[in-house]
Amino acid sequence: MNYWLMKSEPTVFSIEDLKARPGQTEHWDGVRNYQARNMMRDQMKLGDRIFFYHSNCAVPGIVGVMTIVRESYPDHTAFDPTSRYFDEKSDMGNPRWFMVDVRYIRNTNRVISLAELKAYSALENMPLVRKGNRLSIMPVSQAEWNCILSLENVP
Repeated sequence: MNYWLMKSEPTVFSIEDLKARPGQTEHWDGVRNYQARNMMRDQMKLGDRIFFYHSNCAVPGIVGVMTIVRESYPDHTAFDPTSRYFDEKSDMGNPRWFMVDVRYIRNTNRVISLAELKAYSALENMPLVRKGNRLSIMPVSQAEWNCILSLENVP
């Protein structure tokens, strides 16, 4: 099993939005970065666990856990001229952008903030806490995953 962190602005798509979807499942569309796309397309597998991270908000941080329920397939929003994620250079015969389906597992007991994550030396190599890393999808090691889960009940 692999572990991941996926970011979304809560005003665009939040953990509560995911919980409200039928089957608490939704496609994760709109990724328009090649490195993040490659991770979704080539590395994310059924059953992988993911931290749901709220970004660009008052307290950015991890707010929940979800899982991959469908491996990568072409992101239909790239072909839709009415979508904010439309890519006029995308070709249906050779898709440029991909998405996965995720399912809600649970909220974390509390928001585990970015500031808090940066304070733990066990997480210093995590891409999220490195300066200048703006990827919306990133791998999480099993040790980092376990460390973060252990922080849920820290006051």
